[in-house]
Amino acid sequence: MPTDYRHVWHRIETPTWRPEIGIRKIGVGALFAFATLALSVVAFPLLLDKPVTSITAIAVSIRVFAANFLVMVLWSLIVALLLAAGGIVFLIGLAAILPIVGHATWHLYRKLVEP
Repeated sequence: MPTDYRHVWHRIETPTWRPEIGIRKIGVGALFAFATLALSVVAFPLLLDKPVTSITAIAVSIRVFAANFLVMVLWSLIVALLLAAGGIVFLIGLAAILPIVGHATWHLYRKLVEP
């Protein structure tokens, strides 16, 4: 049962770069990132602050995200840039950046969700 795997090795050795696939992957990743942000931007601080269920916290988070869409887009870009900057130096910078982002997220939550 000899099988010819030359075509498989040819595909492995000569990858073809197609920009439309890369753009599509970035778009899908961005959709997942925005969905995650919408579900959790104030849900985690709300769960820590008040005795609410996770469904209630997610619903509040989605409402806050929809009401302040441009602020949330700007916040997500700031967080992404800070995380990238922290990751550049072998992830050591994350030790300084993550507490700052967490503290800023808490203040964002306090501003957006009335006590």
